[in-house]
Amino acid sequence: MKFRLKPGRLAVLTALSACSVTPLGFAQTTDSLPQVQVSGSRTNDAYVAPTAISGTKSEAPLRDIPQTINVVPAQVIKDQNATSLQDVLKNVPGLGMSTGDGQRDQVFIRGFTAIGDQFVDGFRDDALYFRDLSNVETVEVIKGPAAVLYGRGSSGGLINRVPKKPGVDVSDVSFTANSTAGRRAELDLGRGATDNGVVSWRLTGAVERGDSYRAQQFIDRTAIAPSMELRFSSDTKLLLQADYLEDRRLMDFGIPSYKGRPVSVDPGTYYGARNARDADFVQSRVMSTAATFTHRFNEEFSFRNGLRYYDYHLNRNNTNINGAVNEANGTMTFQHAALARDENGWFNQSELTQKITAAGMKHEILYGMEFGQQSKDSLGSTGVVTPNTPTSIFNPVLPFVNPGQLTVNNRTFGTYDTLGLYLQDNIAFNEQWKALFGVRYDSFKQKSNVTNINVTSGATTVANLSRTDNAYSPRAGLVWQPTETQSYYVSWSRSFQPSSENFALAANNADLAPENTRNTEVGAKYDFWEGRASATVSVFRLERDNIKSTLPNNTIVPVGKQRTDGAEFTFSADLKQGWKLLAGYAYLDAVITESSSFDTSVTSAGSVPFKGKNATLTPKHSGNVWLTKDLGSGFTVGGGANAVGARFANPGNTVTLPGYVTADAMAAYRTAKYDIQLNINNIFNTGYIVSGHGTSPNLSLPGAPRNVALTLRYHM
Repeated sequence: MKFRLKPGRLAVLTALSACSVTPLGFAQTTDSLPQVQVSGSRTNDAYVAPTAISGTKSEAPLRDIPQTINVVPAQVIKDQNATSLQDVLKNVPGLGMSTGDGQRDQVFIRGFTAIGDQFVDGFRDDALYFRDLSNVETVEVIKGPAAVLYGRGSSGGLINRVPKKPGVDVSDVSFTANSTAGRRAELDLGRGATDNGVVSWRLTGAVERGDSYRAQQFIDRTAIAPSMELRFSSDTKLLLQADYLEDRRLMDFGIPSYKGRPVSVDPGTYYGARNARDADFVQSRVMSTAATFTHRFNEEFSFRNGLRYYDYHLNRNNTNINGAVNEANGTMTFQHAALARDENGWFNQSELTQKITAAGMKHEILYGMEFGQQSKDSLGSTGVVTPNTPTSIFNPVLPFVNPGQLTVNNRTFGTYDTLGLYLQDNIAFNEQWKALFGVRYDSFKQKSNVTNINVTSGATTVANLSRTDNAYSPRAGLVWQPTETQSYYVSWSRSFQPSSENFALAANNADLAPENTRNTEVGAKYDFWEGRASATVSVFRLERDNIKSTLPNNTIVPVGKQRTDGAEFTFSADLKQGWKLLAGYAYLDAVITESSSFDTSVTSAGSVPFKGKNATLTPKHSGNVWLTKDLGSGFTVGGGANAVGARFANPGNTVTLPGYVTADAMAAYRTAKYDIQLNINNIFNTGYIVSGHGTSPNLSLPGAPRNVALTLRYHM
């Protein structure tokens, strides 16, 4: 499959998006926009983030939001030389890393998979691919259900990327080289409003080529993201954004297990085709455009309308371990499969915000409506591996795969229609007491046409399936702030997860009711040293009913009911002496409390009941710390560590991924015209498993050994 971006397509789509939201006929005024007052301030190099956008869909002080929200600021991303979401999210406690089938970003939040809980600027971004960070300003992670504002999903939480936007003068180019032959160039150009104050623009992009510590691994990536803001008056503006990403890399399913642990081999050992560059690659192309119109009528009312369209194509080819390992003989077999996926969709959000004072109480009321449609078409095939015989798991003889020798076995076309109506009231009773209440109604309609072909007989079966799920998602929280530096809260929220939240309906899930998640949380937020430091502590219980899980062979497994009891702590600081700190710790006790299912994925273990087992890929203890020091004269040094406790690879808990601690360091010399930065990751060359599949005892990915990256950045 070849991907081509048709000439002018980005421009046409952007123009269409703009036309769909601009003819609203709002009168223009010259009053200035209201300002959000917070303790402390956010600057480009700050580690302390006093505000967030994701919690209330407007920039609000974190201390006023009765929910845990973790913000990874731009300076942390820069100091750590983070180039992937996995790099960024190691700064967020309470997350477990998944391999994402070697084709996508995927994490577990508070014990629950967040495969589809990816957002960009508040828009759903659930296509299955690896995101690029060249256009990302900050990453915000909402903990706990957030369906009241974002709709289906988000049992453990969601991830919202806040992209770079026009309005600043910037001219940066950078080049990074690393010790695994990787090369990455980035561009960030922008200009604030011109003399007439109407137009500002920004252009970001990246090109990356390289190999990896994993044998046969490679990456070939290109990203570009232009944006423009038209300010018609101080009260009326239109933001236009576009984004294009093409990514090709080895599709790596990781390594097998042996006697309850990942097999002990060199971290570079690859389990797949010996001609992997041609047979085991995943290539994705993602294009999106967005238009956001905002208008402020007066001191009381303001309006926002956002429209986003995306187009996604996937060409996935993989050779991986077939079924269970024969532990008695220490052998396994391989299988090859391919998947072509084409999808597109759009979402429109209309929101009216009203600020009023009634009975001595201040209200900020959000009235919202979201509607959209997605279509997803997938074509599945199987291939032939030669030889197709058992091989050693310790020293595998890799088979040859002819990438053109494929047999189509299924095709699925699905459509998703979304309608959501939501209402939220942010109330200030007085200076000490505040509350946040909200409710959302969703109607989620799914249809799919499923064609299955028997590869032996050629017989074809066709099924047309549909279902509509209607759900209410409430939220309630109370905040007590006895002083300007203390904030205590209690909250409760609920979300729903439809049967085919991310994939088209199939015969094995069309009749299954949506899953429901409830979160109860109490916490405290503190500001120190005139807002230069902040801390958050929370204790919570998450419960989810009717959980389903998909095995690597696409079989739906009814897991049952899961409960996560946990506590989290975070601390960030920007101190006068030049110290900056970001730290966190999470304790998670995630247990399957009710289930009638059994795990048969490890043949030597027999059938193991799910009930009473811990949730997969969820460490009981995890923590992170990152500290930097400005030495003066342009020099900065820093370092940190990540500690992850033992996790279970499969629902039966028969395979354990051992806990680990890794340490990183950085040093930089920065001037007005250029920066030089050195990053050393995994200083002590720790051997560890960074991620697993989530339902399989195999398919676990070794972490990177010690590696070095040198970045040169020029400010034009």
